[in-house]
Amino acid sequence: MYVCCNDKFNFILKEKLNKISEQILNGFKNKIVHPILTIIIPTFNEVNNISKIVEKLESALSTVKYKIIFVDDESNDGTINKIRLLEAQKSNISLLLRIGRRGLSGACIEGMLISKTELIAVIDCDLQHDEKKLLEMVNKFQVQQNLDLVIGSRHTKHGKSEDGFNKFRKLGSDFAILLTKKLLRIQTTDPMSGFFMVKKNSLFQVIDKLQPNGFKILADIVACSNRTQKKWEIAEVGYEFKRRISGQSKMSIIIILEFLSLILSHLTRGILSIRFILFGMVGLSGVFVQLFTTFLCLNLSIQPYVIAHSIGVFMAMTSNYYFNNLLTYKDRSLRGFSFFKGLLSFYLICSAGALANIAIAKLFFDYTEIWVLSSLMGAILGAVWNFIFSSIFTWKAR
Repeated sequence: MYVCCNDKFNFILKEKLNKISEQILNGFKNKIVHPILTIIIPTFNEVNNISKIVEKLESALSTVKYKIIFVDDESNDGTINKIRLLEAQKSNISLLLRIGRRGLSGACIEGMLISKTELIAVIDCDLQHDEKKLLEMVNKFQVQQNLDLVIGSRHTKHGKSEDGFNKFRKLGSDFAILLTKKLLRIQTTDPMSGFFMVKKNSLFQVIDKLQPNGFKILADIVACSNRTQKKWEIAEVGYEFKRRISGQSKMSIIIILEFLSLILSHLTRGILSIRFILFGMVGLSGVFVQLFTTFLCLNLSIQPYVIAHSIGVFMAMTSNYYFNNLLTYKDRSLRGFSFFKGLLSFYLICSAGALANIAIAKLFFDYTEIWVLSSLMGAILGAVWNFIFSSIFTWKAR
């Protein structure tokens, strides 16, 4: 009797276990399993878009286990508090707050460096990218195991950008794409896209070569990948670039100058950094400030020449400091009291260069009496000194 009951119990238990196993297997069949993904979202004053992008990602990636890293550059509109609230509510959301550092490329790089998943995606917070395409990107990596990068393109099949750009912006974007493809020999249809997914192992082959100054991180990644031993396998997914609903576009003349500097940097194969090129651009503007001021002083009968030139040097130094703080060292930009402290530091550091500038200029003027050539030679020497020591002391890395 005991044996009979025991056999019956074992039979029932076996049946139950079989049913449970069958349910588990069916659950796996019904649920698509994808690689784990980290989504990097750079933010600056996007408070009205934070909840919306999270909701859209939850809807688009319901079958994917993923993590969101918001990388914020000290927003002042409540964006940080909004992200922290969501971070407390959802285990897959985290905030990386950058203090005293700015720039989209740098934000993406820092987010990528702390990512721990096989795949890393970058998407803007302004809702102009189609988050539903992320699943298609993941699937491409699953199907094509050798893929390194998948780009969301506005210029391939099923791609469109007319609704998200005005005519002027579209013309500028098209020209930038053409310039990038021709000069950097990039074959993708949309190297200026800010929407892409990359395999972490591939990314870390080039991440030490990426430049935190700049706005177009994808163009930098693709250009660097062209110099790796193994040619990258790149795929594209067409998407419609949507109209911005909330927040303000970050496009500006500064972004354009950073883009041109990125092109020049890669044309020199990275020998000249974006920062050095931007410093050179600012220095060139300082030459014109110096020449104009000197010309003005001479025409106002401010004599002798050395005094007129000295005033020109002082005005050029002040101009260079302002524009370097705004452009070249935007990621370390000094504000408030630090701005004036940095200005004093810049004056002190460059004083030796200015003295050499003035001495060389006077020497040339005494010999040639050509004030333009004299001022130019002095400015070149001063610029070299300024770059080296201001990078070390005035805008030191934080």
